[in-house]
Amino acid sequence: MPDAHLPNAPINPSRLKAMMEQVSTFGGKPNGAMTRLTLSKIDGQARDWLSSWFKDHGFEPQIDPIGNQFGKLPLAGGNAPTVMVGSHLDSQPNGGRFDGALGVVSACEAVLAVAERMEAEGRLAACNFQVVNWTNEEGARFQPSLLGSSVFAGAIELDWALDRADGDGMTVRQSLAEIGYAGTAKVERPDALIELHIEGDDKLFGARERFGVFTRFWGATKYRLAFLGEQAHTGPTPMAQRKDALLAAAYLMADLRQLANDHGLDLHTSVGRLEVHPNSPNTVPAEAVLFIELRSGSPDVLAEAEEKMKARIEVAAQRAAVGYEVRSIDRRRAGGFAPGLIALAERVAAQRGETARHLDTIGGHDAVAMSTVCPSIVMAVRSKDGVIHHPTEYTSPEDHAVSTQILADMLYAIARDGLKSIASEADA
Repeated sequence: MPDAHLPNAPINPSRLKAMMEQVSTFGGKPNGAMTRLTLSKIDGQARDWLSSWFKDHGFEPQIDPIGNQFGKLPLAGGNAPTVMVGSHLDSQPNGGRFDGALGVVSACEAVLAVAERMEAEGRLAACNFQVVNWTNEEGARFQPSLLGSSVFAGAIELDWALDRADGDGMTVRQSLAEIGYAGTAKVERPDALIELHIEGDDKLFGARERFGVFTRFWGATKYRLAFLGEQAHTGPTPMAQRKDALLAAAYLMADLRQLANDHGLDLHTSVGRLEVHPNSPNTVPAEAVLFIELRSGSPDVLAEAEEKMKARIEVAAQRAAVGYEVRSIDRRRAGGFAPGLIALAERVAAQRGETARHLDTIGGHDAVAMSTVCPSIVMAVRSKDGVIHHPTEYTSPEDHAVSTQILADMLYAIARDGLKSIASEADA
């Protein structure tokens, strides 16, 4: 049972629900679908809404050069440590309205609840808080994903990131300027980062539990691969003379699925995007560009799968009598989140009478990029049937409130006791 005598920072569930409904109007449709591609005009409108919310509630808005959006609440002032909280507002095309946005809204409400509690107690916090909306977490419009957080963490060069172009040739640099979010602020890296996210799997929903903690994140290897054939007429061109780039892609896609089958539950493979040129019904494709993903929690499995994939690329090209070129490779390491933050989440959840099931995150999160520079964690609230990246993605207001309350109580513990509240046993 929850311990009613423990201090906490009570959130306002009605305020939280209203915020979630407001942000869902930007790119949302009546059937639950959300299309809010990063740095689009609609994304700019959602960012403007968040900026206004920051100003209305006493947060200091800042935009850095890659467009990451911050709102700082200096509850401690001076040189006190900073704890960053948040996620991302961008979505997949025809995705759901909770992925990412829930984490930003929860961060706003949780930090505001802590501020209200500290004011009611008449005392200064031990740290400052900063809400963040990261740029291009999804990687739907610009690649790679986790772009803003990776620049912030120093893993990607700023100019290289700004020069990334979408399918229409529009760069990140141009898009930021177009919506007015080409910032100049020099934002310091935080002393800790906490991200709340929908689970995107059915472990919690199946167990009838509402809250979980991601303790481990899978690594990923992403290739943009082009098979290069020869354009020809699909009618008179003899089959034996064809150099069909799409045929090579088909061979490889089937092989990638078999590769995953060979490794059981330890490997996920996919081709989530395929670009065919000239993409005409009556023309043998001259080019097929595949966006390939290999994901595993084991660095050894990931490395082995990559070597096997490269061999299969050679075979697919030979079978279809085409060439190929690797146009980009993006790697994300496998690892674990901060033990001290995991322990704090477990303690606070237990005080609220909630379990904190340990989970793996197979998808990427900005906290994964940030985990190389500060203690970081992603926590999960259950999503109905585990659905994510789809219009039927849904987390109930009640579950959203429970997870946001746990987040607020974690932030209150840090505000009250300082960073020692998230120190692991190894740090003691």
